[in-house]
Amino acid sequence: MSEYLTTKELADLLRIGERKAYDLASSGEIPCVRAMGKLLFPRAEIIAWLNASRSGPQVAEPPLPPIVAGSHDPLLDWALRESGSGLATYYDGSFDGLTRLADRSAQAAVLHIHESEGFNTHSIRGKMGEAPVILFEIAQRQRGLLLSPGTEGISSFSDLKGRRVVLRQSSAASQRLFETQLSAHDLALDDLITLPVCARTEEELAIALRENKAEAGFGLAALAGLYSLEVVPTHSERLDLAIWRRAYFDPPMQNLLAFLQSERFAARASELGGYDLSHLGRIHHNGASG
Repeated sequence: MSEYLTTKELADLLRIGERKAYDLASSGEIPCVRAMGKLLFPRAEIIAWLNASRSGPQVAEPPLPPIVAGSHDPLLDWALRESGSGLATYYDGSFDGLTRLADRSAQAAVLHIHESEGFNTHSIRGKMGEAPVILFEIAQRQRGLLLSPGTEGISSFSDLKGRRVVLRQSSAASQRLFETQLSAHDLALDDLITLPVCARTEEELAIALRENKAEAGFGLAALAGLYSLEVVPTHSERLDLAIWRRAYFDPPMQNLLAFLQSERFAARASELGGYDLSHLGRIHHNGASG
């Protein structure tokens, strides 16, 4: 999702004509940027502008379901169980989780969306503006090419041409990053021999490789040792938990967050490998609106 709207996209969003959109920009009534002779509209600022224009009574919102959506992470998944939080999970990728967070069908989402200047923050603002959502860092983690036992001749993305590869679903941030890396190495998905069914979690990808259903997959370094796989590290990424502020202080979420600060959690991260907890708990975004 682009951080900026074109004039047509703004007009479609506001259900007005493009001429009216130009008039709003010319009069200074709406946030805009002029670059290379074109008008662009910062998506997050437009959403914030719309929220600020709201009138009428504030209606009490229904309770948020006790669900953590988004990306699957083996360390966090273990913590959700061990903490006794009582939170359920629905893992179908960072982008699916962001959508579920925005439509309030989840109270939190696990995200690792690579952005031009970091991770997750612009995606949150682009989808939800300044909604009261907190972006809580869990860890920095290592990602790379996981190789099935005995696989040779793969040391970079350029070596994947003609090789058997297991993919993730399109709503997974890792799949979108993988396709970006293929393009950077002058490859496309058609240049690979891909499995007919994608892996919907990080562990499904690792299991497929251990069973030699494919030679390579773009996965977490933390799972290499658990599943007897080789790993070619390629990326470091930040894993965050995006949480609605009104759920942040509820007992289930507080139980989870307290457990993340425990020695048991640190020991498990060390045991798995591929995680850096140096900045655990850092807040990268705190939506302003109530």
